[in-house]
Amino acid sequence: MTHVSEFEQDKQICMHYEDDRDRFHGAVVPPTFQNTLFTYPTLGELVDAVQSEKHHYVYGRGTNPTVEIVEKKLAALERGEECKTFSSGMAAISAAIINSVKSGDHILCVSNLYYSTMELLKYLGKFHISHSVVYSTNTEEISQAIQSNTTVIFIESPTDMTYRLIDLSAVSQLAKGNGIRTIIDNTWATPLFQKPLTFGIDMVVHSASKYLGGHSDVLGGALITSKKIMKTLFNKEYLLMGAAMPPSEAALLLRGLRTLPLRMSSHQENALKVAEYLDTHPKVAKVNFPGLVSHPDYVLGKRQLSGYSGLMSIELAEANYHQVEEVINKFKAFKIGVSWGSFESLVITPNLKNNEGHLIKEHMSPGTIRLAVGLEFVNVLLDDLEQALSD
Repeated sequence: MTHVSEFEQDKQICMHYEDDRDRFHGAVVPPTFQNTLFTYPTLGELVDAVQSEKHHYVYGRGTNPTVEIVEKKLAALERGEECKTFSSGMAAISAAIINSVKSGDHILCVSNLYYSTMELLKYLGKFHISHSVVYSTNTEEISQAIQSNTTVIFIESPTDMTYRLIDLSAVSQLAKGNGIRTIIDNTWATPLFQKPLTFGIDMVVHSASKYLGGHSDVLGGALITSKKIMKTLFNKEYLLMGAAMPPSEAALLLRGLRTLPLRMSSHQENALKVAEYLDTHPKVAKVNFPGLVSHPDYVLGKRQLSGYSGLMSIELAEANYHQVEEVINKFKAFKIGVSWGSFESLVITPNLKNNEGHLIKEHMSPGTIRLAVGLEFVNVLLDDLEQALSD
C-alpha cells in the first residue's frame, strides 16, 4: 500500500473533499447557492428545520450548501470537528472570544497580536472584561502572567510583526491545568503548515482573506473547534451576531483552496531566498522569519511547523521613521499596502511616525518593515530589495 504524506492528504482535501459531484449532477465545481432562504413542502417540516437550524438549510445567515463545503474542507485540514465561516477574520475572532468570556473575566495575550484583535480586547473593557499582555513566548513567564480570573489565553504563533514561536503543546497543557481556554490565530501558517488543534489548542481562527483565498478578492474568516464548543457558538455568536460568509465569497474561497498547496510551496520557496538574502544585508539589523536557522525558535519550528509562509519582517539598522519611509517609498515590485497572503508582494510598517514610543513598549523596533513575499519571480523581488536598501 502506497504511503500518502500528510501534505498529500491535505492536497486531496483542498481539491476534492466534500465536493459531492453525485449530488450536483457531476459538476466539477460545486454550484453557488446564492439564494437567501429555503422552502419546505409542509409547515411541520419547516418548524423541525428551524428548531435544528445547524443541521438544516433554512436561511442564509445560518447554513448554505456552498458555504458548508468550505467549512468541511477547513475542518478536515485543521483536523478539527467543526468549522464555521464568517464575513471577515475579525468576525471569527470576535465570535471565538465572546463565546469564551463573561463579565469579570480576564484574557491573557501572549506577545504581539494583530492590531484589530487588541482593539477588540480594549473595547470589551466596557463589559468588564479585562486583558493583559505578556511580552514573552517563554512558557514559564506565560504561566506567571495568569490571573485568578483568566479564562482565555489568546495567541498568534508566529507572533504578529515579530514572528516568534510559542510552544503550543506546553501552553495548551498549562491552560488545561488551570481551566483556561486557548485560542490561536493560525492565519500565518495556514492549516497546511501548522495544525494547532493536534497540539491541544481549543479554538483556531483564520482570516480567509489571506492565504486561504489567495487572490486578494475574498473577505472572510473561519473558526474551527470541537462539536461541544460549536454547539453553543452556532446558536449565539454565529446566528445572533449575523456575520455569516456570503455564498459568493465561499465560492471564491473554494477556488482559492484548490491551489493552496501549490501557492504555499511557492511562497515558502521565495520567502526562504528573500530571508537568506536579507540576513546578510548590512542595512538590516535583524530578519524575523522562523525559517532561518539563525531564528531563535528555529528548533521549535521544526517540531511544530511543517513549512513556512511568505510573511516576515526586517529591522533596519537605522531604526527611525524617516529611514523606514525612505526605504519603503523606493520599492517597485513590492507594493505599499495593508493585508498580505495573496499572489502579490506587499510592504508596510507598524511605524506610523508618532507611535515609536508605543512600538518600543510592545517590544518592537521602530525600524520594523513587514514584507509579504508573493509569487513573483524571486529574482525580481531580490533586485527590488537591493535597490530599495541601497544608499
